Amino acid sequence: MAEFTVRAARTGDVTGIRDMLEPFVQRRILLGKDLVVLYESVQQFVVAEDAEGRLIGCGALHVMWEDLGEVRTLIVVDEWLHHGVGREIVDRLEQDARELGLRRLFCLTFEVDFFSRRGFHEIGEQVVPPDVYSQLLRSPDEGVAEFLDLAHVKPNTLGNTRMLKSLD
Repeated sequence: MAEFTVRAARTGDVTGIRDMLEPFVQRRILLGKDLVVLYESVQQFVVAEDAEGRLIGCGALHVMWEDLGEVRTLIVVDEWLHHGVGREIVDRLEQDARELGLRRLFCLTFEVDFFSRRGFHEIGEQVVPPDVYSQLLRSPDEGVAEFLDLAHVKPNTLGNTRMLKSLD
């Protein structure tokens, strides 16, 4: 199997993350992110790189609440699919989530089988208590709106599945 490593992203990786993201934006699989947004959130990202130092994948962990985080922007370049890159990225994000004290991870995905194999399950409407729901409604973050399944994000989430994993 080919060698690769997963590590925390650095600011020097941001343009590479954007370049990996762009084909998925063009295919309407992932939402685009402005370069400034990627720089602002670089500390949330991990990247996978091959033995020559080329970026071959990435993923981000976004904290949503006291015990809840989201796996975002999970990408593996086509030629590295089915080589364990996505699995290693998600494993690293789960490790980071545990270190932060998170107990649950959310994702919004077309890759239901991949996330199911990682222990994620499809979720329904109400997965947080009403008081937490009312607090999350105040967030300007679109990912939080997707988690809450709010109507204004429906056009962006068509075909995606909302999934959740308990880290306990």
